[in-house]
Parts: sequence; structure tokens; C-alpha cells
Amino acid sequence: MEFIKLNNVLPIPLKDTPLDGNLWLSNIQFQRGTHSLIMADSGKGKSTFLNIIYGIRKDFNGTVFFDNENIEKISSNGFSELRTQIFSYLFQDLRLFGNLTARENILLKPACKFTNGEIDFYAEKLGVAKLLDRNCQTLSLGQQQRIAMLRALSQPFQWLLLDEPFSHLDDKNAANMMAFVLERCKQENAGILATSLGDKRGFDNFEIVKI
Repeated sequence: MEFIKLNNVLPIPLKDTPLDGNLWLSNIQFQRGTHSLIMADSGKGKSTFLNIIYGIRKDFNGTVFFDNENIEKISSNGFSELRTQIFSYLFQDLRLFGNLTARENILLKPACKFTNGEIDFYAEKLGVAKLLDRNCQTLSLGQQQRIAMLRALSQPFQWLLLDEPFSHLDDKNAANMMAFVLERCKQENAGILATSLGDKRGFDNFEIVKI
């Protein structure tokens, strides 16, 4: 998928919200391989934007295109396929299973293509190698965030969706995680759509899109 395009899109819950950015009610296009950071205060629809792209929010006016296909024509099964080959998503709430180990959470992902050896290698890069066999409920939020990122990057993807990916990380760990993100995105020739409340830490050379 080479581009994602929004034409005059506005989530219905935001119809009475003052907006002065260039995402909603605009014509905007994101090209595969580019990196964009969506910035706004809470309640302006940053997560909603990613959820529309991922196909789990349908309550919007306007039109979204994947290449030249209107996403309203994509079936539930079609979106399921997109989520295994085209999109990978780091959710803000991480969505880890607390009663499973970190390694089990990664391997449980249906589209995971990493071997155990690759999981060990990349976990070492993120500083969580010693945590792989611990249940996720015993990990700090920062540790869980790095495990969730490793899980997101374990599958094939053309677009990486990141919802406030560094919210629980210090500067050092945020930098390490972004280096890993950029390495994997280069391997996959993928675009990045990330969100932030206003913190630009780690997002050097990202195009800023304000809501």
C-alpha cells in the first residue's frame, strides 16, 4: 500500500470540537516510507485517527482511501488480512496478556515471524532480554511498553501505527526503542504514523501534523 489519503474526514464525536489543525476536514496524504507525527491535546482524535486507519472505528464523515480504494468497501475479513501484512499497531493501552510471559505475548501474535532467537536478539537491544520469561503483569509500564513494541515489530508491515509510544519511557530507553523502530521500518520499507500529546522526543525528522 503506497499511500493513505483522507478527504474531508471528521470523526462524528468531534463534530462540535474546535479544530485548527491540518488533519481533520482537510485533504491530506501519507506516503509509504515517510514518517509523520500527529500532535494534539487530549480529546482531539489522535487515537481515533489511528483506529480509523486500522479499521476499528467507522464513526466518521468523509472518505479514507488506501491507494485508490475507499476503505468503506473493505470487508471485515479484508481488514483482518491488512492487519497481518500491511498494518502493525502499538496501542496506547498496550493490550498485553498479564498472565502470560513476555515471550508468550510476542509469539501469540498470529503474524509473528520472529524466531525465539530473533526475539532474544531484539529484546537485548531494548534492554528487556531478562524479562522475556516473566509474566507481563509483573513488569513496569515502561518494560511492558518495550515488550509491546517488540511484539508490534515482529510481524510483516508496510505501515506502523504508534499511539504515544514513549509515554512510559525515559530518554535513553525512548532513543533505543526509536532506533529499533527505524531499523525495522527500513527493513520493511514502511511508513510510520505516530501520535503525541506534544512531546517530540525521539521524533527527529518526522513531519508534524497538527489537529
